[in-house]
Amino acid sequence: MMTDVAIRVEGLVKRYGRVTALEGISFEVRRGELFGLIGPDGAGKTTLFRLLATLLEPDAGRAEVDGCDIVRDYRTIRARVGYMPGRFSLYADLSVEENLAFFAALFGVGVRDNYDLIAPIYRQIEPFRRRRAGKLSGGMKQKLALCCALVHRPAVLLLDEPTTGVDPVSRCEFWEMLARLRDEGISILVATPYMDEARRCDRVALCDRGRLLAVDTPRGIVETFDCPLYALSGGDMYGLLKAARAETGVETCYPFGAEHHLTVGPEFDPGNFRRRLADAGFGDVDLHRVEPGIEDLFMKRMRHE
Repeated sequence: MMTDVAIRVEGLVKRYGRVTALEGISFEVRRGELFGLIGPDGAGKTTLFRLLATLLEPDAGRAEVDGCDIVRDYRTIRARVGYMPGRFSLYADLSVEENLAFFAALFGVGVRDNYDLIAPIYRQIEPFRRRRAGKLSGGMKQKLALCCALVHRPAVLLLDEPTTGVDPVSRCEFWEMLARLRDEGISILVATPYMDEARRCDRVALCDRGRLLAVDTPRGIVETFDCPLYALSGGDMYGLLKAARAETGVETCYPFGAEHHLTVGPEFDPGNFRRRLADAGFGDVDLHRVEPGIEDLFMKRMRHE
């Protein structure tokens, strides 16, 4: 029976010996939704994708993809899902067009059967259709892999860190493609270690060490940040980091691009803080309030956990 849930995960657990990769996670991906799984390496993202793609079986809990149980209905799921693993997994010695024809044959369809779906992507790599896949650039490889995952018009698309190692322009193009596929009605679960990509998702789940820290819209997650946030910079950034962490009222201080971000308590006084830093030899300090982002919420939740 068709429901409005494309992926349902309930208490999913997966262990590798003494290591627990997933620790009872639960969430849902709605139909036609672009859902992001955001977390660092080792968070359990790849294990989750292998479970949903029916390549592994869980140790506890259950999950459904397109209404089918990942253990009982694995054959049906494999016909309805498009899966891009984190590592490039196409045939490097086959050409672009040979790879596409091969995957179409695996799913019992013709390359042209669903060409309208892949055409905007395939046109970008079509000039290289006779080039071996192993000789493509990183961005071109990902576009070919996406075409192969879509050739049978899946109901659900599973993308495990599709933009890792790809240049910024190709990353942007890739996310524009995902937005178009979502508008075509395909439900998408995408994993990424890049916090900035979370803003492109309808909803996101922040994960770390096999657990979910939060599930909400990107805006909703940021709005749960409930303490003042300051940006700090100066000439000696490493020295500032150590000095700020030792100051009264500073709860956390962590590097954030060209600045440090500080979360502070009610006893924090910006003027006294600047004076103490100046007395310690940091005379070129810039301190100002900033709006939190998803990265800041992630750091805060990790500290709480």
